[in-house]
Amino acid sequence: MKRNLVIFALSLSCLFSISGQLPAAGKYFRVEQRQGVWWLITPDGQPAISAGVNNISYRGDVIQGTTRHPYFENISKIYPSKEAWVQAELKRLSEWGFNTIGSWSDPALWGRTMPYTVILDIAARSGANWQQGIPVDVYSPRFQSTARKIADEECAPRAKDPELIGYFSDNELRWGPDWRGKQNMLAMYLGLPPNSPGRNHAIDFLKKRYSGRIGKLNQAWGIQARSFADVPAEAATEAFRADNSEFLGMVAQRYFGVCAQAIHAADPNHLYLGAKFADAPPDPVLRASHNIDVVSVDIYRFDPRPVVEHIYKLSQRPVLVAEFAFRAENSGLPNTRGAGPKVPDQAARARAYTNYVKWLESLPEAVGYHWFEWCDEPKEGRFDGENSNYGLVNIHDQPYAKFVNAVTEANRAATAIHRQAR
Repeated sequence: MKRNLVIFALSLSCLFSISGQLPAAGKYFRVEQRQGVWWLITPDGQPAISAGVNNISYRGDVIQGTTRHPYFENISKIYPSKEAWVQAELKRLSEWGFNTIGSWSDPALWGRTMPYTVILDIAARSGANWQQGIPVDVYSPRFQSTARKIADEECAPRAKDPELIGYFSDNELRWGPDWRGKQNMLAMYLGLPPNSPGRNHAIDFLKKRYSGRIGKLNQAWGIQARSFADVPAEAATEAFRADNSEFLGMVAQRYFGVCAQAIHAADPNHLYLGAKFADAPPDPVLRASHNIDVVSVDIYRFDPRPVVEHIYKLSQRPVLVAEFAFRAENSGLPNTRGAGPKVPDQAARARAYTNYVKWLESLPEAVGYHWFEWCDEPKEGRFDGENSNYGLVNIHDQPYAKFVNAVTEANRAATAIHRQAR
């Protein structure tokens, strides 16, 4: 893997340096609180924030139901090779004030002149399903063995890479009721296949909680189960909700504990950036996230502050916004599928980005933000049907000039804003 540490250190110092500290040799990215403000600390000892972009992909999105990649079809006529594309896009990212390669980006961009992050998909590769909201069975031996295997294969080889910031274990796991379903975690685990480790653990949890007395549980839940193995997955009482909160905290504790142990055993030098929450998860999940170095969360709102403040209050960990976006209604794209607020045009999109970064980095706990995403989605819809104006560039690799100009100014002002955070 190519290294260019001199350019790397200089680029970070030019964008983010706020002190005259000497470089600290042999270090990696870490987080640290200085004078009440959280920072991402670079390998040369400089306080920084992570300003990144997700899904910087040479192939781009595929049109749903086809094998066509319209972005790739267009850029293959612009750039003579993938390497030429890599060099051009890294140059533009730096010019636009970004300093991080975000999730799902092309590995060809890694190990160059810009720090990067890796998403591991530990739960997703252990049986969870993001689109359908099927949770991972954290008590299954498969989960722990998969976490170790992934860490050994993907984290261990990068353990001494100073350009790596850290790892996301997963993306937008389901922790309870959301757009994918109304069940809470206890209900989902009780609904797992018979004799599965997770279902057995949920039943054992209820036995212990109710002293082995099914009548006591029946009264609390307002049900008529014959045995703990016969308990339905749903109830409408406050006791059921309280039981879920307790159980959810245990599941989250297990999830983060297994992921943190696997990642740091294979790579003790880099950050565990959490599991990319979809907005704020239930409070028991946040309270269980003490094994995370940075809590990462996707916040598709105009103002991220209420969510970030709530997360920090319960987790006491610095917060990275791992996805945010605004979609312009005059972009020529349908914008009928996908998350995030819609705005009239690129000028409004520019204002929304500027305000978001300003408000976010005014918080002492906010250590950065990653825009979703590099290129627009196809108007016909990508693999899951999303068809929105998320891009810094369109599918012809042309930047939205008015928007990108504002993005550049906001990125370059972000560190000064964060420096004054209180």
